[in-house]
Amino acid sequence: MKPMKSDKQQDKTPVVLVVDDNIPNLELLQAYLEDMDCETIPAHDGLEALEIISKQPPDLILLDVMMPKMSGFEVCKRVKKAPKTSDIPIIMVTALNEFGDIERGIDSGTDDFISKPVNKLELITRVRTMLKLKHLRDKLERTLAYLSEIEKQAQTAKSDSK
Repeated sequence: MKPMKSDKQQDKTPVVLVVDDNIPNLELLQAYLEDMDCETIPAHDGLEALEIISKQPPDLILLDVMMPKMSGFEVCKRVKKAPKTSDIPIIMVTALNEFGDIERGIDSGTDDFISKPVNKLELITRVRTMLKLKHLRDKLERTLAYLSEIEKQAQTAKSDSK
């Protein structure tokens, strides 16, 4: 039986994908996150974001809504629809504040919203919370997989002893 990896072995620097077509906004979000223990990866539009996500799924996505080529709503739908990436938390960063826009974001699968102009404290608090939830979800999945493996081994040992 393989021992389960300890939390220290599982801990890695979380990766946050920051998606915004406006370079100053992108740089501002990255600057706000500099003090956090995370790596940020920039993407300048939805298509670039999807390409990055397919190669290296991040732990969290900060996603602008209004972008050329593909809106944040469409990116969110695609990420949440794919089984491999559906558990990645997404925070939509938007200047939109109409109820219909919020409803559309929820329908596309977003986990949270931050309004522009972005407040640094609010951003850091929400990012920390989402990363903590992602870490706990990942830990739970590892624990369940480990327990399932132990159960299979116990069943095999039981049937072998008969």
